[in-house]
Amino acid sequence: MSEATPAQTASSSAAEARIADAAHTGPMLAADGTPLKKSLNRALRLQKMRALALIAPLLIFVLVTFIAPIADMLFRSVENEIVSETLPTTTQMLVEWDAEGTEIPGEPVFEALYDDMFFAKEAKLHTRLGSRLNYELTGVSSLFRKSGRKIDDMGEVYQDQFEGLDAFWKTNENWASFMASDAWVAAMANWKKTDGAQPAFELRDGVAEILPATSASYLRFADFIQNVDEDNLYKEDPWAIVYSSLHSDLTGENGVSSYTGPAATKLQAAAAAASTFETVNFSEAFKKIDKDWHDLEVWQTIKVYTPKYTSGYFLNAVDRQKSVEGVEKRPENQRIYGILFFRTMVMSVAITLSCILLGYPVAWILANLPARQANLLLILVLLPFWTSLLVRTSAWKVMLQQQGVINDTLVWLGIVATDDRLALINNQTGTIIAMTHILLPFMILPLYSVMQTIQPTYLRAAKSLGATNWTAFWRVYFPQSIPGIGAGSILVFILSIGYYITPEIVGGTSGTFISNRIAYHISSSLNWGLGAALGAILLAAVLLLYYAYDKIVGIDNVKLG
Repeated sequence: MSEATPAQTASSSAAEARIADAAHTGPMLAADGTPLKKSLNRALRLQKMRALALIAPLLIFVLVTFIAPIADMLFRSVENEIVSETLPTTTQMLVEWDAEGTEIPGEPVFEALYDDMFFAKEAKLHTRLGSRLNYELTGVSSLFRKSGRKIDDMGEVYQDQFEGLDAFWKTNENWASFMASDAWVAAMANWKKTDGAQPAFELRDGVAEILPATSASYLRFADFIQNVDEDNLYKEDPWAIVYSSLHSDLTGENGVSSYTGPAATKLQAAAAAASTFETVNFSEAFKKIDKDWHDLEVWQTIKVYTPKYTSGYFLNAVDRQKSVEGVEKRPENQRIYGILFFRTMVMSVAITLSCILLGYPVAWILANLPARQANLLLILVLLPFWTSLLVRTSAWKVMLQQQGVINDTLVWLGIVATDDRLALINNQTGTIIAMTHILLPFMILPLYSVMQTIQPTYLRAAKSLGATNWTAFWRVYFPQSIPGIGAGSILVFILSIGYYITPEIVGGTSGTFISNRIAYHISSSLNWGLGAALGAILLAAVLLLYYAYDKIVGIDNVKLG
């Protein structure tokens, strides 16, 4: 080995010195003087932000049109706030009631029901509540509608007696003279309609202590008139419930005798007379409206569905129901969803297999024809997409009926007798035939894309080694086309379990899917909670099958070409 020259030794020493100087002077700098590492990190951040900005519109679109509806569906499948919000006092009192006993709730619960129902009727919520509970117990909807129409009669018993005692109680201006604060009365005196919204009602100090029920009812009355009806509070007479609340306060423990504010003498005179008034037995009054209010099952249903969140929708979706004793099976004549889920899965598998059997030969022909002829035939495959789904389904309805084209042809050929025509419509057969035709392109296209990538030389090589045509196909060609079969099967199966237009038109009662029931609850019965629960279960089933497919076959082996 030759020795280093003096010049090489000096150059090496200078390089080492520069390295040592750089190590002592700090980090390596970029052209603009910032540390190189910091400059690189900033450049990477800017690159990521630009990439995020490019995909942001698509991300927002997916969130709004896909993720948000699914989240809303899942929420609706457990949400049950309408019962406790519409009957707040009643549901609180039902907590102490023994629902497993044989007695209906007592008079205090019926009085609370009157208060809640009166305000619900004014807000037009009682019919919505009745519809909600009617999903669990048939007949409750009409019960609530009828009660809403006649609920005023109970309060008017007290209203008539107060107004008969003194005309002072007839007008709201007199009521406001002692219920409202002086500041609010003064503000209303100066208020004009052109000023916009009325001054918010304020209760007079001390009134809530001596008249608690009356104050609560009057505040709700004032809030409704001012903010919902947007009317002048002075021009509206108090609701009947205000009079029944006043009677309740005056006949109980109160401080009216020591009250010295406005209308003190009127209140004291009313307090003296209130004990002689005709009273209302709310339990009997509700029974007079409808005897079902004394039906134990009605009250049990209200209590069971009091919580703000419920599993009732999901239980109904699997043919179960909630009761005071826990979860139980629904009556046998109401168990339909298990049958529909099973039928949906079985028929979707049958449709998928039919598409494979019909689509595989077509895709093979397309893949092995010259490009010019293959493109022409591919247009025929895509042609159904240019026609409305409803039109195609309606055409099958015409063709499949007993006097349709297919049966007429079979009779003409002598395959079937005139009086023994095939039943191809309004059953599962019609659904499978029509949906196979509609979904067939979704099987052919993935198969064709994969088959195009299979080299013909593989088959020739297999045959040159002594394989028969069948052996060459089954051992060489078919395994390479399996990714296309997987992709087409996933597409067809997922699309088929969600179809509802075609089964509705050609399926009759035995050929409909669970999706038809979901559409019914969303658009007709308006039982969105049950529809959402059915949709959530269907989504979970699809995800489970997808997971199983991934574990058994491997989703990485699925190809579209």
